[in-house]
Amino acid sequence: MVNVMDLPEEEYIYPGTRACAGCGMALIYRIALKALGSKTIVTVPASCLTVLHGMQGFCSTKISVYHTPFATTGASASGIRASLEDKGLDEEICVLAFAGDGGTTDIGIQALSGAAERGTNFIFACYDNEAYMNTGVQRSGSTPLGVRTTTTPEGKLGHKKNMPKILEAHGIPYVTTGISSYPLDLFEKFKKARDIFGTKYFHILSPCPPGWGYEPKDTILIGRLAVQTGFWPLYEVINGKFILSKPSSKYLDPSKRKPIEEYLSVQKRFKTLSAQEIEIYKTYINDMWQEIKKRIESQE
Repeated sequence: MVNVMDLPEEEYIYPGTRACAGCGMALIYRIALKALGSKTIVTVPASCLTVLHGMQGFCSTKISVYHTPFATTGASASGIRASLEDKGLDEEICVLAFAGDGGTTDIGIQALSGAAERGTNFIFACYDNEAYMNTGVQRSGSTPLGVRTTTTPEGKLGHKKNMPKILEAHGIPYVTTGISSYPLDLFEKFKKARDIFGTKYFHILSPCPPGWGYEPKDTILIGRLAVQTGFWPLYEVINGKFILSKPSSKYLDPSKRKPIEEYLSVQKRFKTLSAQEIEIYKTYINDMWQEIKKRIESQE
């Protein structure tokens, strides 16, 4: 396990970006770049991260960034990797694709799936703020049950897409979940992924103050509640072996989890949830953790 003293002092994002106050994505990006270092090339589709990077002709990072059309993140990462291999730089430079949930679970899934099927050697990190935040908070395939967005004003029907499981089904060597509220866990996972050959997939929950409806100062609190209520399990799947991450390990015991109402009630996007939908959430979380428990037991 890493500790805070292991974190590099070097910052790869300049201060004063155009990200919103309390942006979970900005924290995730900062941690990822600290872990991967200066010899990294990032490819990004249309997203909140393009806003963070700045207007055309400027960039808020100290590393090379390639902005690509919404649907082509996996393809652009594959092209960058092929170019590096041609130049003999493939072992030296890390390729990182960094996309939102719209550019991953919906519009970008085809190119990502193709890259994973080919076994392209890169990291794909989805920062999941659970809607199309950059264009006005429309629902995505990753929007949870009951969430109010501009395209689901009465609340979304159905649960969010299980993208980590979809990527795991591709047979790639590394799949993990994360959240910026547990930065050491996230940092360690990026460091680990850099040294694994093949396609590595991160699905990282990214609290969003304007889209979720909470005060910017509460981003870390919201993220911790997502984990502590069991809504967002932190885990790794390494060559098919499921490993529950330390921050989530105690929540195999349901008595250790906080009530899901503590997570839902502090976000305005959930304010129209009915009592029946809250019960559905409780069943959803219990079923998810039962599946995790069975999977861990089957490996023993």
